[in-house]
Amino acid sequence: MKLIPVQVEKISFHPSSHSYAVILKELEGERKLPVIVGAFEAQSIALALEKVQPPRPMTHDLIRNVVQSIDADLTAVTVTELKDGVYYARLELDSILFGSRSIDSRPSDAIAVALRLNAPIMVAEQVMRESSVLDKEAPAIIQPETKNPGKPTRMRLEKELGRAVEREEYEIAAKLRDKIKELYS
Repeated sequence: MKLIPVQVEKISFHPSSHSYAVILKELEGERKLPVIVGAFEAQSIALALEKVQPPRPMTHDLIRNVVQSIDADLTAVTVTELKDGVYYARLELDSILFGSRSIDSRPSDAIAVALRLNAPIMVAEQVMRESSVLDKEAPAIIQPETKNPGKPTRMRLEKELGRAVEREEYEIAAKLRDKIKELYS
C-alpha cells in the first residue's frame, strides 16, 4: 500500500452539522483530506497542535504516557481505508519488549496521539485519491465570536485561554486559540 505523508493543516467547524473537520494536507502536493471528528477529539487535536498541557492528562495524553512507559515507539499512524463513509486508521507501534504491533484506531484518536508523540501521519494513496479535495474545495474555518466588539487585546485573549484550560473547557480554549492566531499571526 502506497502511503502519503500528511500534516494537520487546520481544524474547521461547520455550524450547520455541528461537526468538526480535521484537514490533513499532503506534504508534497495540494490535496487535502477532511476527516470529520467529534468535539472532544477536535479539542484534543487543537491542544496538541498548540502544545497546551492540561492540568491533568486527557485520554490522548494517557495513551502517550502508556506508550512511553512501556518503552514503545509510535512509528506512524495511518489512515488506511474508507468504508461506507467511515475512515479507518492504525497505530503502528514498535518495542524491543513486544516487537511491532498494528492497532486499530479511529483516525481522530490516532491523529491526537500522533501529535503528542511527534509521529508521522500517513494516508493510503487510495483514500487520498477517493476522498481528497483541492485547496479551494476544503471546508472554510469558522472564526469564533468574542463577547466584546472590536479587536480584543492579545493579553486578554491569552488570559481567557489560560482560564479555559484550567477549567478544562477545551472547546472554548480551542476557539480562543484560533482567535489569537487569526488576529495576531
